[in-house]
Amino acid sequence: MEPLSHRGLPRLSWIDTLYSNFSYGADDYDAEGNEEQKGPPEGSETMPYIDESPTMSPQLSARSQGGGDSISPTPPEGLAPGVEAGKGLEMRKLVLSGFLASEEIYINQLEALLLPMKPLKATATTSQPVLTIQQIETIFYKIQDIYEIHKEFYDNLCPKVQQWDSQVTMGHLFQKLASQLGVYKAFVDNYKVALETAEKCSQSNNQFQKISEELKVKGPKDSKDSHTSVTMEALLYKPIDRVTRSTLVLHDLLKHTPVDHPDYPLLQDALRISQNFLSSINEDIDPRRTAVTTPKGETRQLVKDGFLVEVSESSRKLRHVFLFTDVLLCAKLKKTSAGKHQQYDCKWYIPLADLVFPSPEESEASPQVHPFPDHELEDMKMKISALKSEIQKEKANKGQSRAIERLKKKMFENEFLLLLNSPTIPFRIHSRNGKSYLFLLSSDYERSEWREAIQKLQKKDLQAFVLSSVELQVLTGSCFKLRTVHNIPQPHPCPLLGLRGLTQCVSICPSPADLYCTLEVDSFGYFVSKAKTRVFRDTTEPKWDEEFEIELEGSQSLRILCYDKCYDKTKVNKDNNEIVDKIMGKGQIQLDPQTVETKNWHTDVIEMNGIKVEFSMKFTSRDMSLKRTPSKKQTGVFGVKISVVTKRERSKVPYIVRQCVEEVEKRGIEEVGIYRISGVATDIQALKAVFDANNKDILLMLSDMDINAIAGTLKLYFRELPEPLLTDRLYPAFMEGIALSDPAAKENCMMHLLRSLPDPNLITFLFLLEHLKRVAEKEPINKMSLHNLATVFGPTLLRPSEVESKAHLTSAADIWSHDVMAQVQVLLYYLQHPPISFAELKRNTLYFSTDV
Repeated sequence: MEPLSHRGLPRLSWIDTLYSNFSYGADDYDAEGNEEQKGPPEGSETMPYIDESPTMSPQLSARSQGGGDSISPTPPEGLAPGVEAGKGLEMRKLVLSGFLASEEIYINQLEALLLPMKPLKATATTSQPVLTIQQIETIFYKIQDIYEIHKEFYDNLCPKVQQWDSQVTMGHLFQKLASQLGVYKAFVDNYKVALETAEKCSQSNNQFQKISEELKVKGPKDSKDSHTSVTMEALLYKPIDRVTRSTLVLHDLLKHTPVDHPDYPLLQDALRISQNFLSSINEDIDPRRTAVTTPKGETRQLVKDGFLVEVSESSRKLRHVFLFTDVLLCAKLKKTSAGKHQQYDCKWYIPLADLVFPSPEESEASPQVHPFPDHELEDMKMKISALKSEIQKEKANKGQSRAIERLKKKMFENEFLLLLNSPTIPFRIHSRNGKSYLFLLSSDYERSEWREAIQKLQKKDLQAFVLSSVELQVLTGSCFKLRTVHNIPQPHPCPLLGLRGLTQCVSICPSPADLYCTLEVDSFGYFVSKAKTRVFRDTTEPKWDEEFEIELEGSQSLRILCYDKCYDKTKVNKDNNEIVDKIMGKGQIQLDPQTVETKNWHTDVIEMNGIKVEFSMKFTSRDMSLKRTPSKKQTGVFGVKISVVTKRERSKVPYIVRQCVEEVEKRGIEEVGIYRISGVATDIQALKAVFDANNKDILLMLSDMDINAIAGTLKLYFRELPEPLLTDRLYPAFMEGIALSDPAAKENCMMHLLRSLPDPNLITFLFLLEHLKRVAEKEPINKMSLHNLATVFGPTLLRPSEVESKAHLTSAADIWSHDVMAQVQVLLYYLQHPPISFAELKRNTLYFSTDV
């Protein structure tokens, strides 16, 4: 598989592109799912920040990388070489067709803007001018030049797309377009003055006000609407937006252009010029972040914003939080009637001079918030995946747009609920006036980001203040145009792959510490911790050399967090009873699994607060890691039938199961995420080897091994059984039994199925069942509920061995398929059942006979 994408070059995924039908002028959606017109709202006074990245999320843009890597003008290495010629050229045509359609709209918008310019100039020399020549030239500065550039580009590109063949070239057109961006630089420099002039002229001249409020834009050739009315202010924004849109197209064209195609170097050059232009503009000015003045008379700027879940009145509320240079403001989006601009409603604000962070152990326990049951969260994931599949089928079958919109609405509702109810990590903010506010986040990463951003601003000489109602209204009103995060996080469909990572620390920590790292990936719009390294005690140079296998569920980002382990049991977070470990550093990279086509390792480095972590990774398809392959060596335990192992050992439960369970209960039962967090792959393989060899040093090795590796070894043992613990033969009956509605019938069926298991399988299953129940008793500490454990072990104990030969799991929907969810439900049924005794099971008989 090919190396991952360059960290500085995030891209729209292929699915995003398909969803938008290559329409680069598509509207965005706001946090409440309402359609939102691109461009500044009325009353905008500043030139909006130009986003350099193909995604509109600031977390993925070059600017947010902390000044680390700049965006590379080259697409991710290996992308273009892997392009299939025919498919790539067809995709190029689709990309260009969509862009050509939006280019036609853009030209019509420029024409509409130029239309009043000539009559205004004609009246300027009369005795009753509407505007002076200087005002006209200021407002319409460079519009004529931009129009001519794009008209020529469109006229040259259009016939090439309409008469498409495999030999067509158009890279020179994009190169020429990019080379004329100097005109845009002049336009951008004048943009703020143009808006101010237009606004002043509207206020002083009714005739111009009428003109500027209702400019007629010609519709596309195939459109039913001949004209639409747009304000002059909205049209003046269009050139600013267009540069970013053009850059998106260059990314996608390069993605689908073979390296040996004549267009490739020309498109590369055009992309380099475009990105350099965007970077230079953003370095000169970042006016989107400018709001109003602070009490000290300085310019108040927006530093950070994002969607957070607030606990308010014992329930969860989705808020948009804005961090300005001197104040933190919490807002929600107002519901507005159609056609009206959306605005935020301020819920509360705290001047940064009054804001304090109580230490977790000092803060009072959080108000009672009823947690969303795990099984309902899993059901939402299954619904989201099923709805995505339905939408794709409808689109493939050219279904009705109403049906697709209905499905999208349902999917959005489930995504919203999942996002609202998933976060569990408390982030408390306290005001010196005695008020406290509590947010729930999905990761320590976000909590650390917000805390660090606030603390950095608090190092300045800040003053406490109270905003008047007018000042608060102005500040809240500015949030809509200043915001950098427009949409709530959403799950990203992508191939379901495994990520194998080898983590090595090549750092020197400033002072000795007990260091470990965690790895987390995004899943369904929020982040989940997936792996944890061993702790290196009292060292400045930890020597991690650990390999992990992580399952990706539509993941696009990998994060690494480095902690100093706290062993002081008095330092407990009252919100969640966890001992507080200190974050020493953090960093993240983007994952791009759909472009990975080879099995090569990719090496990268994340630097965080002086700690440098080097890691290598590669993607593997999930069907390879899930395959049940019988062992050729029957003297071992992995891949050998459980009846063979117990007979050889003269035991009722395999030795490996007993020893791993004993070790987990001895020192891992309170470990957060036990069985969910991946152990070190190399440690697991080492344990597998000693158990297979029946090495006499097993017990010594177990006592020294990281507990997550031991938990991982137990899972691996059950996963590699040549047939599942609950057997292939009984699998269909388990699926039918769990679907029964009548509780008595279900009880009879599920108990009968247990009796039908071979004795070694049944005894081992009951032994594991009681162990998992004991683990779940510690849920307040280890965060592993019965449902969490069923999700981890259900497919491991039930997934039939034939599945891999019949079908490959290739999409994010597969992991949340009905079969997988049914496997989880079977195990959950037994976990929630009163204690089941082997002797009692065998003694009782059913009153009816059933062939299974």
